[in-house]
Amino acid sequence: MKKIKFPTAQTVLLLIAVFVALLTWVVPSGEYDRLAYNKDDNTFIRSNHLGAINLEANQKTLDDLQVKIPIDKFTSGAIYKPISIPGTYKNIDAKPQGFKELVLAPLKGIIQVADIIILVLFIGGLVAIVNFTGAFEAGISKLSELLLGKEYILIIAVTSLIALGGTSFGFAEETIAFYPILIPIFLAAKYDAMVALACIFVGSQIGCMMSTINPFSTIIASNSAGINWTTGLYERIILFVVGLSTCIFYIIRYATRVKNNPKKSIIYDQKIEIEKLFSFKNISTKIEFNSKLKLVLTIFILCFVVMVYGVSNLDWWFLEMTGVFFVGAILIGFICKINEATFVDTFMKGAGDLLGVAFIIGLARGVTVLMENGLISDTLLFYASSFTDGMPKGLFINAMLFVYTGLTFFIPSSSGMAVLTMPIMSPLADTVSLGREHVVNAYLLGNGLFNFINPTALILASLAVVKVGYNKWLKFMIPLLIILTIISMLFLTITVYL
Repeated sequence: MKKIKFPTAQTVLLLIAVFVALLTWVVPSGEYDRLAYNKDDNTFIRSNHLGAINLEANQKTLDDLQVKIPIDKFTSGAIYKPISIPGTYKNIDAKPQGFKELVLAPLKGIIQVADIIILVLFIGGLVAIVNFTGAFEAGISKLSELLLGKEYILIIAVTSLIALGGTSFGFAEETIAFYPILIPIFLAAKYDAMVALACIFVGSQIGCMMSTINPFSTIIASNSAGINWTTGLYERIILFVVGLSTCIFYIIRYATRVKNNPKKSIIYDQKIEIEKLFSFKNISTKIEFNSKLKLVLTIFILCFVVMVYGVSNLDWWFLEMTGVFFVGAILIGFICKINEATFVDTFMKGAGDLLGVAFIIGLARGVTVLMENGLISDTLLFYASSFTDGMPKGLFINAMLFVYTGLTFFIPSSSGMAVLTMPIMSPLADTVSLGREHVVNAYLLGNGLFNFINPTALILASLAVVKVGYNKWLKFMIPLLIILTIISMLFLTITVYL
């Protein structure tokens, strides 16, 4: 009997899109009014499906609307997206998504994330140029010598650095650039590609989940809840250390098992395929790590340093990040005197290698398009907020954790989730005599937990780079996810009773 293969990431997303389209025929349509600040004329814009009106931008307007957020959070730019207005939910005419909408949704999704797709393609081009020079192979050879017998340091360093990026400024989509570079290094260290995938993806997600100062989750959620983002900071720092240590221990335990016996690898049946994919060669055929190749790798690494600095300090986003990688590729081409035609062919081939990943990102956004156009996200938020009525605070905060876990499927964006839900959810803490920072923590943890496996978020795109199936990722991740869920529940329960 022929073995049934798990469907590809693209098929999984298309099946999810069909499921969401069907939901729009079953779940009643509804919406909250939205409130946005217009800095050009210093007014609020209150909008819904019927239209929009302008209101005075002052604290009295916010108080009248029962929006318990200081006016300076809007005028300073801390809240830059439209928020939901509490108490304004209403059922509206249904907008079920039919066959035409289902077909067009992935295409609209690709258009909406064109900036991310361009970044991914240019990263592929840069990686191909660096690989063409032989710098990766020479650098990996040298690093293998330095780490001989201490390969676990690689796991600790990569996971910790990426987690620090996640907890500080939401390092997530940018991590796709690291897979083609780091996987050959992990393979040379006698680990499998799952270890590299875990260090990068788990590192970024545990950082975002246990965020300390991430402006796209912690800060915007705190602002939307009407509290200072430093409230609860020390507890979140402790949680981050505990969570990161747990993940590193879990990855090292798996990595050691694979190193001792490669057949213990979850992806052992793909070993040859993955080694070939990432140009893994026997290190005995060494390329001299000369000054030119050192300069190439230095420029390559500097591209990421400049990218991180730009995002953190210069308000850069995907377009500027793409420009950095493009300039890096051209500089390396000049330094290594790569023929113009060869440069273009190599760059285009590298970009083409990540085209499948780019489409997955677009397809995932297409699912969100269906939910937005079907007007069911606010309905789910309304019923979720009603679910916790009358609960004691210990049960309330854990119920909130799982509410946010479920909502994450429908609203995978951390900043989008914050501004849509926090004005509705955070006042519920007042009813059980809790500080609103506890709801912020439940949001962070619930959103983060599901994003480890959320097919409408980043995981399928990451798996597509490594050529690992979603089913194999679930096999690796589920035990760790259970552990992190227990840690999250204990943290939330203890902190509400302190």
